[in-house]
Amino acid sequence: MRRRTHDERGQATVELVLVVPVLVVLALFLVQVGFVVRSLILVHHAAREGVRVAAVGGDLERVREAVIGSSGLSPAFTDIDRSLERDLVTVVVIYRDPTDVPLVGSLLPEVRVKASATMRRETVDARP
Repeated sequence: MRRRTHDERGQATVELVLVVPVLVVLALFLVQVGFVVRSLILVHHAAREGVRVAAVGGDLERVREAVIGSSGLSPAFTDIDRSLERDLVTVVVIYRDPTDVPLVGSLLPEVRVKASATMRRETVDARP
């Protein structure tokens, strides 16, 4: 009979225990990246909606309502700026996206997502 010099029972279990935490953290990191990409898309959409309102003569408060209402972004983390230059209006939306996924969120700083949109101002025809 041959005798084993090393007992290899449980080796796969030990390797699994060592690899699973790394895979879980990697998966959570990917989820956090997904949330940031989602915020980026929402911010771009919000900037387009805001510039549409501003192009027809909406004031900053109406632009803010359009940005927040169309995107669902948190008003506490959202900064909105509107600028007029000749016949163009530009709306800039800056969103500070909190990184709050467990384990990974505390390791990463909040992400600043910015989008701008520019549109020609529309003139309102005063004819009846």
